[in-house]
Amino acid sequence: LVGFLLYLFHAIPTSFVPNEDQGYLMAALVMPDAASLKRTSQTADRIDKIFAKQPAVADRTVVNGYSLLDSQYKANASTFFITLKDFKERYSSISRAKKENSKAVAGAVYAEAGSINEGIFIPIAPPAIPGIGTTGGFEFWIQDKGSGDPARLNELARQFIEKARQRPELASLNSTFRATSQQLRADVDRSKAMLLDVPVSDVYSALQAQFGSIVVSQFNQYSRVWNVTLQSDAPYRRGPEDITKLYTRSNTDEMVPLSAMVTTKYVTGPDLMSRFNGFPAAQITGSASPGRSSGEAIKAMEEVAAEVLPQGYGFAWSGLAYQEKQSGGTSSSAFIFGLIIVFLILAAQFESWVMPGSVMTAVPFGILGALFFNWMRGLENDVYFQIGLLVLIGLGAKNAVLRVAFAADLRKQGLSIMDATIQAGEQRLRPIIMTSLAFIFGVLPLAIATGAGANARHSIGTGIIGGMIGETTLAMLYVPLFFYIFDRWAEKSAKKEPGPAKDSPGEAKPPDGATPEKEGN
Repeated sequence: LVGFLLYLFHAIPTSFVPNEDQGYLMAALVMPDAASLKRTSQTADRIDKIFAKQPAVADRTVVNGYSLLDSQYKANASTFFITLKDFKERYSSISRAKKENSKAVAGAVYAEAGSINEGIFIPIAPPAIPGIGTTGGFEFWIQDKGSGDPARLNELARQFIEKARQRPELASLNSTFRATSQQLRADVDRSKAMLLDVPVSDVYSALQAQFGSIVVSQFNQYSRVWNVTLQSDAPYRRGPEDITKLYTRSNTDEMVPLSAMVTTKYVTGPDLMSRFNGFPAAQITGSASPGRSSGEAIKAMEEVAAEVLPQGYGFAWSGLAYQEKQSGGTSSSAFIFGLIIVFLILAAQFESWVMPGSVMTAVPFGILGALFFNWMRGLENDVYFQIGLLVLIGLGAKNAVLRVAFAADLRKQGLSIMDATIQAGEQRLRPIIMTSLAFIFGVLPLAIATGAGANARHSIGTGIIGGMIGETTLAMLYVPLFFYIFDRWAEKSAKKEPGPAKDSPGEAKPPDGATPEKEGN
């Protein structure tokens, strides 16, 4: 039984929290580098029409020019926010729930959008815990701790994704990092600027103010402070030839054209240089494949990193994956402390350090039942399942106490260990079965729940039902045996201790054939 228990702990995949149908969806559209905003909007409208055809969709919002994956404004990106209809409507029947849950809607749109070749459409599940991460799945960062060359980082990111897509545990791998975007490079001839007596800082300020933007003042109106932002109008900053229209003032108070000191050329480079933990980094987003857990996906990504990343490059996690890595050992610590607390309470109740041992032997059978039922149903070892294991400590101890406490009272009445064990098992069988069945049927709605938060309820409900069945069947056979073993061991230990020379005043002499009871038996 212990060997099967250890096998199930390793066989059941681990995860942090299950992904739920939260009533809304997100999606991203990534167009080729340097794609215009007009072209991006046209492609986004085609995808929006696909969402509109879905019967589960209530409202749609499209933000063109914004990338949800890296939270940046880009002309070649669009973001979709989709609100689904109410849960009562979408989950009114089992057949409708299968077609109109958030996962099914995202899959249907993704399949139909596959015919759109102009860009990459990525459906995004919302984070399981709002506020931790931008998207569901995992967020993985490749860190450049050495040269800081964007082209080399881009090459490694492409190699990493290509290698990771071969792993069956991983799906939806993407990265918005690009080091091949078209850029306009402006070179300032400092020697010529000094020759013309123009401060170099004024040249850069003129370029920033006209082609970028700069805050030059503030004013108060309507009880608010407003910024005055200087920037050329769109028709005057569309191309590099517009630099010929700009002038700056020299130290001799003459207007000098910027084209006399600035030359431009087109180059390739990253459209966005992200940093993570202070290092230049490329973000890779993805999720676990269907039927795989987030723990398996994290392990697979780290194995690919060990194969692909050379010296001078590292990796880091963010979002829910980081929280899952950080909380890896906390659940086992909580479970161990739960066992200790229950043992101490039982020791105080029985006034013994030996008798609680027979009660605590019921707990492993409950854990075995919980693991077996979760394994049979294909669920994962997540936070909610671990909460259920903590509940099973108390429930298993409760069933065992009903039998052990009654057997201990029979022992005090003078019955032998075997007779007390058998009689307690016979007389406490019905209360144990009745209370166990009452609790099993009480948590049955959790195991078969649908709608909002259903996956979390499946984890905790299935585990508790399996644990109660294990504690009501297997533990019912073994707890009396352990009570017999522990009580005999306590009795033998008591006989080995030297007794008093004579009876103490006020103490009754035990009857013939009876074993003197010591405190704690």
